[in-house]
Amino acid sequence: MAEARIIDGKAVAERVRASVGRRVALLKAAHGVTPGLAVLLVGTDPASQVYVRAKGKATVEAGIASFEDRLPAGASAADVLAKVRALNADARVHGILVQLPLPDQVDEAAVIDAIDPAKDVDGFHVINAGRLATGQAAMVPCTPLGCLMLLKETLGDLTGKRALVLGRSNIVGKPMAQLLLGAHCTVTIAHSRTRDLAAEARRAEILIAAVGKPEMVKGDWIAPGATVIDVGINRITGADGKSRLVGDVAFQEAKRVAGAITPVPGGVGPMTIACLLENTLTAACRQAGVAVPADPGA
Repeated sequence: MAEARIIDGKAVAERVRASVGRRVALLKAAHGVTPGLAVLLVGTDPASQVYVRAKGKATVEAGIASFEDRLPAGASAADVLAKVRALNADARVHGILVQLPLPDQVDEAAVIDAIDPAKDVDGFHVINAGRLATGQAAMVPCTPLGCLMLLKETLGDLTGKRALVLGRSNIVGKPMAQLLLGAHCTVTIAHSRTRDLAAEARRAEILIAAVGKPEMVKGDWIAPGATVIDVGINRITGADGKSRLVGDVAFQEAKRVAGAITPVPGGVGPMTIACLLENTLTAACRQAGVAVPADPGA
């Protein structure tokens, strides 16, 4: 059997970002609306700073107005909530992203709950989660949305396919399952308490791995020809003492069995920022009461 097709998340993300840029230009020309994305960073976490810089660069390249607010690591919960309320009230801002994790003294759930659901481009607010679960128009979490785009790019129509979501987080696992249901898949959610996890995985035509455990999913867990989407990003130290990024799937084993698979890095990761831009455009159009423009380059 030939090795799996490698799903190029970078290439798909570049197309999504270019499409957002074209549609943002149309929105500005037709309605005078410039989408705006605000990112709030609390503290100095190095990984968060890298993410925020990357998001800011991509935002500007797409023609979206970029706003960045920073608070010190010692900021109180009241300080953070006050900043969120100010962004809610700012008409230039159509999307608000609070970079996680937050310092221990700040309740993440309370901050997410304070974001205007219409501006919740992360899709984490309970109202958006409820809308997604009931099949209504919702802001959808960026990583699951990116995974769905990669699946459709790879497989086309997903109707009737057996999908396993490995992981039940509110950020990836649960919304991923809802999106797959919406695409008419037959969906199983597996987790740490699932009996015979490997057997469940082998039944899946689509396997989404989102558990945060390095190379947990082995090659013999995968059904021949299955499509594997690896959401994990884990830094490990090899025998040579050098660190490297790996996913939740043992890639070298899996690619000998799967029909298609995302690499780490270069798979799901680039799609997350692309979908953040997509969500910001969607949010701006909804708030302006206009339809999202069709992509003239599609």
